[in-house]
Amino acid sequence: MNGSHLSVVVDLSPSQWHLSSLHQPYPLDLGSFVSQLLAFLNAHIASRHENSLAVFGAFPGKSVLLYSSANPPAETPSSDANSFPSFKMVDSTMMHNIVQQLDSLNQDSVEEAPSALVGALTKSLCYINRLTLEFNASTANATEGLEPLTLSDPRILILSVSPDQTASYIPVMNSIFSAQKLKVTIDACQIYGPETVFLQQAAHLTGGSYIYLERRDALLQYLTMTFLPPPSVRHTISVPTQDKIDFRAACFCHKNIVDVGFVCSVCLSIFCQPVPVCSTCRTKFPIKTLQRLNAARPSLPLASASQSRNPSAPSTPMKTDGRASATPFRSGETPLGPGGLPHSGNINVNGTPHTNGAKNGLGSSG
Repeated sequence: MNGSHLSVVVDLSPSQWHLSSLHQPYPLDLGSFVSQLLAFLNAHIASRHENSLAVFGAFPGKSVLLYSSANPPAETPSSDANSFPSFKMVDSTMMHNIVQQLDSLNQDSVEEAPSALVGALTKSLCYINRLTLEFNASTANATEGLEPLTLSDPRILILSVSPDQTASYIPVMNSIFSAQKLKVTIDACQIYGPETVFLQQAAHLTGGSYIYLERRDALLQYLTMTFLPPPSVRHTISVPTQDKIDFRAACFCHKNIVDVGFVCSVCLSIFCQPVPVCSTCRTKFPIKTLQRLNAARPSLPLASASQSRNPSAPSTPMKTDGRASATPFRSGETPLGPGGLPHSGNINVNGTPHTNGAKNGLGSSG
């Protein structure tokens, strides 16, 4: 068995961690979190000598590589007879970089920038892709023209304390599809705040685990029992599974998470209400179709990530005429692209595809 690579994306938003330290019961401050995180990282390194590690920090407005076992720091920490050198290297490097980045934040700004969680996730995927290219370059398969090899059990663990950022819906989905192509498992743990729709989908679509942490005082136990085993051995042990998955999407017009949306059958853009012209592909829709959709529009409010923790139920397919019209589509189902084929971005999404013979049309999702 080869070593396993683990990339950890850590949400280090100061405001969210301040709220977490005040939340009752089971408050968790940033200092306690970092100490438990370091114990988990040391356990990953100690479990096998060939294991590799990378840690990315998501700060307000920027993402930073905090530690990489492939590129250790030039300055070695002072020796400690009571500490294993590899553990000492991880602990000192992580603490130094976290403190340095927090001190560099603009304290004069009135409003804190959103956490760059998506940027850190993208960097972790690029990092794994670079390691894969280097791994193939060092093997005979690259020179013999055989199929490229992949890293053994590459995975990404996201530790989040921030709510969903609806404006990052498309980048998150693109990251999920990239992870599927690279065969990277994405695990997610929501430590504080409401459950996140996008992280649930990321874990489900890549074969990972998602946990909403209700007992923050048992963080280290959750990390070691759920996320320490690599994907190759999880089928032999009992790990938590997702009973319910929220497949709601964010509309392209207002960036709101919607229960019922309207999908353009040309480019599959999602809108929270019928629009005469698609803002993405500029397709025009018939006025009669818009009037019919508005008349039949259900009286459901826009949903936010914090309003409900229950996923939307699948809908019953509806027939359409041969003109430019609407294709009903609900969250959790697979929308069809031109020619009646499922869109490549919706592979592995459980749901019932809908048919649509129209070339131009707008559909509903919910």
